[in-house]
Amino acid sequence: MRALPIAVVAAAAALTLTACDSGGSNSTEDGKKASTASSAAAPSTACKIDQIGIQVGPANAAPTAGDTGNVPVTLTNKGAECTLQGFPAVKVQDGGTGTDVPEEKSATPPKLTLAASGTASFTITYVRGTAGDGKSLAATTLKIGLPGAATTQGFKWSYGPLAGKTGPNDPNASVSSFQPAGD
Repeated sequence: MRALPIAVVAAAAALTLTACDSGGSNSTEDGKKASTASSAAAPSTACKIDQIGIQVGPANAAPTAGDTGNVPVTLTNKGAECTLQGFPAVKVQDGGTGTDVPEEKSATPPKLTLAASGTASFTITYVRGTAGDGKSLAATTLKIGLPGAATTQGFKWSYGPLAGKTGPNDPNASVSSFQPAGD
């Protein structure tokens, strides 16, 4: 009969450890680092768009319908050291109509520390659409935001209509994660 209570205790202990796991290693060393980091956490160090300079292009624009183009975007930190993690928020618009550009389906994006005056980049890859085609968006404006922020900066989109997979609100385009400048 002793086996039953020990099994119950072992199961409860395993559930408790699983609930406490932060997704990393279960070693005491890692646990100490994680708790120290969270207890000493400073106010948010996420980069703020009003402290970031943004340069769009020069692009490798798609010359004709069906061709693929790439629009590099470079970010320069004009404030104190900050972090970028995830994907930029990118939207293309034609007047009042607009659509979000989906994230590139890839590995988990890196967390980048951007020093004062440091740079990072990302790329918008798109397929050029046909003007007047019901599936294309005649984009004129590009809006760029940082992860978790509602504020964006607007830029002129001069790379032609954006092809849609099934329609203008389903762009045949993607945005990469942030990368250190030069990668």
